[in-house]
Amino acid sequence: MDDEYAKLIRRLNPPRVVIDNDACDDATVIRVDSVNKHGILLKVVQVLTDMNLVITKAYISSDGEWFMDVFNVVDQDGKKIRDKEVMDYIQRRLESNASFAPSLRGSVGVMPSEEHTAIELTGTDRPGLLSEVCAVLTDLHCNVVNAEIWTHNTRAAAVVHVTDDSTGCAIKDPKRISTIRELLCNVLRGNDDSKTATMALSPPGVTSRERRLHQIMFADRDYERVERAGLARCEDKSSRPHVTVLNIERDYTVVSMRSKDRPKLLFDIVCTLTDMEYVVFHGMVSTGRMEAYQEFYIRHVDGLPVSSDAERERVVQCLEAAIERRASEGLELELCTEDRVGLLSDITRIFRENSLCIKRAEILTKGGKAIDKFYVTDVTGNTVDPKIIDSICRQIGQTKLQVKHNSVLSPKPPRETTMGYIFGNLFKARTFKLIRSYS
Repeated sequence: MDDEYAKLIRRLNPPRVVIDNDACDDATVIRVDSVNKHGILLKVVQVLTDMNLVITKAYISSDGEWFMDVFNVVDQDGKKIRDKEVMDYIQRRLESNASFAPSLRGSVGVMPSEEHTAIELTGTDRPGLLSEVCAVLTDLHCNVVNAEIWTHNTRAAAVVHVTDDSTGCAIKDPKRISTIRELLCNVLRGNDDSKTATMALSPPGVTSRERRLHQIMFADRDYERVERAGLARCEDKSSRPHVTVLNIERDYTVVSMRSKDRPKLLFDIVCTLTDMEYVVFHGMVSTGRMEAYQEFYIRHVDGLPVSSDAERERVVQCLEAAIERRASEGLELELCTEDRVGLLSDITRIFRENSLCIKRAEILTKGGKAIDKFYVTDVTGNTVDPKIIDSICRQIGQTKLQVKHNSVLSPKPPRETTMGYIFGNLFKARTFKLIRSYS
């Protein structure tokens, strides 16, 4: 009865959205008022992320039965949203409860698709891993049509959409899928994998591919930091996120984060908090030219704040991982060419033969065209020699493979902050504990 009553209340009080271009000089302001429920903040942020909007500021309040958020957004060029069709589409997506579901163009786990088979991979990261995976798929007559690959803290995860290279349809034969699983797990396991390598079909239901990658890496415990032997590069600690977890009185836990700003940062953080079953009651997001500051007042879904040192440490580690997984490490290369069976295998083989290490990749096939992005370093994690890049571009084709930019600039060192930044007049910090900080 409680569930039915909650559904009735939501039907009687659909989300209300106001899009205002006059309230702020340099951004479009989007206000969202809705009946509160767990996960709604993530759904709203995901709608804005799906539209490739950049959130420059945000104010979040959902303490009680009502959810009231304000987002300052710009487009990819840093300009206000002026296109009326785009504004109307955003409003429709946000005001319709049904359309809070993720956009299907970036989703996984859709119940049996005739178009492709979605597989999920995890294993130990190493130079040439993606090349080996693509070679196995090509040998098994699988064509990669879309994929996203992340690496973090010696671990790798991917969501890959494949089709049969002769029919162009999904692969459904259980024996064939079993063979694919066995051979891919052998590749992912490598010689000395201390963790389990896995290949699985995406689960039923509609889930954002990016959120699914967060879930995969979280389940793989990539947040447990390990030292990787044999790398000469010294990590620049000023580029690490600065995360603190503080308790105020007995009501809330305050999580503060300062890091280099980048696209989809808020989505990654809110996604991780939601999947860890924490509720954001109040929050503030502010971004500068290079840096982003976020502060959230949270409790666990059971209504309690963070209550132990172990839990605090885990929250810090998981949020650091959420910030770092999608950080654009290295040189961005963009491939745009006619798609064909085996293309990805050939491209990644050339990268491997030239000692490039792929840190992250986004593979997209659209209208017969392959539009792929690769973020690469050398095998030690350092910047790639420009002569090697020139050689690779000549091999693949100067018009097909282009250097976009080098994302290795570090942000300013984090500044110490005072707890209670947003609600200093509402809460008085009586006792708190600083768990961990990185400068």
